[in-house]
Amino acid sequence: MRPLTAHQVRFRFLVLHGLRWLPVGLTIPVIILLMQERGLTLTQIGLAAAAQGIIVLALELPTAGLADALGRRPVLVVASVVNLASGLLLVVADTFALLIAVWAMQGVFRALDSGPLESWYVDSTLAADPDAAYEKGLGQGGTVLGVAIAAGALLSGGLVALGPVGPVSALTAPVLVAVALQVVALVALLALLRESRPAAGGGALRASVARAPRMIGEAVGLLRRSRVLLALVAVELFWGFGMITFESLLPVRLAEVLGDADRAAAILGPGSTVAWLASAGGAALTPLLTRRLGAAPGAALLRIVQGATVAAMGLLAGPVGVLVAYVVCYAVHGASNPLHMGLVHRQVDGPYRTSVVSLNSMVAMPAAALGGVVLGLVADRAGVSAAMLTGAVVLAVAAPLYLPAWRVARRSGGEPRAAGPLDGAPAEGAPATAAPADARSATAVPVPRDAAAAGGP
Repeated sequence: MRPLTAHQVRFRFLVLHGLRWLPVGLTIPVIILLMQERGLTLTQIGLAAAAQGIIVLALELPTAGLADALGRRPVLVVASVVNLASGLLLVVADTFALLIAVWAMQGVFRALDSGPLESWYVDSTLAADPDAAYEKGLGQGGTVLGVAIAAGALLSGGLVALGPVGPVSALTAPVLVAVALQVVALVALLALLRESRPAAGGGALRASVARAPRMIGEAVGLLRRSRVLLALVAVELFWGFGMITFESLLPVRLAEVLGDADRAAAILGPGSTVAWLASAGGAALTPLLTRRLGAAPGAALLRIVQGATVAAMGLLAGPVGVLVAYVVCYAVHGASNPLHMGLVHRQVDGPYRTSVVSLNSMVAMPAAALGGVVLGLVADRAGVSAAMLTGAVVLAVAAPLYLPAWRVARRSGGEPRAAGPLDGAPAEGAPATAAPADARSATAVPVPRDAAAAGGP
């Protein structure tokens, strides 16, 4: 089988990335309103969503270590199946207990899904061309994500506007279509992902499971040794808490301003489309921001601006102002994510990229669970605006955590490069060397820059 070129790797990554997020676009405008329609308060919704964060916290690193050791493709296939089962349950879930089960299954899915596709893209790109600038593909991935969610949100708004169809409520219809698209995504995953693994079968699975704890230990060792990476991962704590404002509270805020939940859902469909197109545009501006400001200063500035947009959502009294602030918030969101992830990837080398990416993701999910509970309680007690202002402050105060990456970049004359977790701690400002070759070759899926990286998610 002929190895994939860097262009082919990027194309497959973008296709699968888009299919991964298209169903999400359908559910984002309606999920909170749907749970309210089924009788849950905002506090209960926060508690149900907390199940996702708890599961992610427990499984994020074990599943990442398994993906690094066994391979990314089988882990992503299992993730897609769990996601599909969760969507099917959401269609019929009408009690607090069943909705907790939905979110718990989403936690399993998020833990399995977090990192493998992006790690495969980076490692396979470097295998095809060791000098490739993979940040371009990450930025394009953000653009594709924005366009996919925008398309899904537009379709969601149209479905809600059509009203109930028989026993299916207007807010449930987008969930049904999302489930159908999840099936399409699973088929594409099976058809497009190519991954070369040296062994298969029960023996390989047992060996990979046994190897996973060592992979996790090496990733955690890198976090312990790298001040830059530790600060970058800490950013996700604040972002995970604060994202509840624009992902979960915005539909409630818009319904509050308009005085009608169904009307808010119908408006939020096209509104989300514009917002995610703005996110795609923001992601496309990532190279310009990097050239003009640098990755770390640009990322820090965007965290402050995002906090300001969330504050505007909470303070502005009319639907137009709330929606404009929402669109700007997502433009900032689209630009900041590639900058942040590019900085994280530059701190990683060797066969544990997925584990480190998952460390970054892991802290965001429990923080989001905490944010859902705390901000939901604030919203129930003091109003949605107060909850959004609280989240805005949390988002903005993460900006100084980019200072270590900025200082290292200034001293080295460029962006901070990768550190290997098996090395001793480097002097401050000096990049550590990569892990030794024998440690890299001990895994089932070798992924250093100079090795033939496996194809797959």
